[in-house]
Amino acid sequence: MTKPRLALLIGIICISVFPVLVKLNLTPGLISAFYRMAIAAVLLLPFVLLTGRFLMPPTPVLLLALLSGVFFASDVAVWNIAIQQSTATQATLLTNLAPVWVGVGSFLFLESKPSRNFWIGTVIALLGMVVLVGFEFFLELRFDMAFMLGVLSGVFYAVYILLSKHVLERMPVLSFMTVNLLSSTLFLGVVSYLLDEPFSGFSDMGWLVLLVQGVVCQLVAWLLLSYATQHMRATRVSLSLLSQALLASFLAWLFLDEQITLRMIVGGAILLLGIGVTFYAKDISLKQILGRSKQV
Repeated sequence: MTKPRLALLIGIICISVFPVLVKLNLTPGLISAFYRMAIAAVLLLPFVLLTGRFLMPPTPVLLLALLSGVFFASDVAVWNIAIQQSTATQATLLTNLAPVWVGVGSFLFLESKPSRNFWIGTVIALLGMVVLVGFEFFLELRFDMAFMLGVLSGVFYAVYILLSKHVLERMPVLSFMTVNLLSSTLFLGVVSYLLDEPFSGFSDMGWLVLLVQGVVCQLVAWLLLSYATQHMRATRVSLSLLSQALLASFLAWLFLDEQITLRMIVGGAILLLGIGVTFYAKDISLKQILGRSKQV
């Protein structure tokens, strides 16, 4: 196994642990997101400054990097709350709809338009979401807060992807991560303070979980994933990242005794298939997809 592939594998494992840690409910979701960013920022900032790895970008690029940090922070915070109010499995699968929203955003705001495969994959992914949550929710319009937050998390992450893609073409990875983490930390800190969230008073296990989130799930995971992205095709990395939803579901079943029903398995599989189709290079049709499914 090559170094980029090994980095990708370890990075996926690191981020897959995150929903399980959040679901332990040892700290509030918003504070959990704040410390995830703050701990990673405290560790990364001295390194880039002492080694001269931080390069200040032009002001317009810097502002976009700061804005991307706000959206990434919003994604993690909303995702945390969705996990704590539902299940790690549902929240993780719903936030993985981000590639769909990226395509929609590209269609609306960018010159590069999505291919036919994107729209086919979007239809399949949305069908998977309906199966996952249950047809009765859509027929009776019973969208609970956890469902809405899970979807909103994916939307926030999609905006972050679009912004970061633009910024990373004009800014080194380590410099971008530093600005992104500082912006995320400041934003979450202010929001937490305004909402009177507790910054202390947690158990020893709670502090340990926060440390693991900051070091493993944020700093180590995203450094490894950034390295993999630099040396592999972006589509291959993005498609591989979908496996973290399945791994997170398995870990939640193993350690949290979360019930995984047949409907959730089928809905999750359809959702991931749809997202996978959006990354497929050659044009395909629904007839070809159905034909392949029958052969399998």
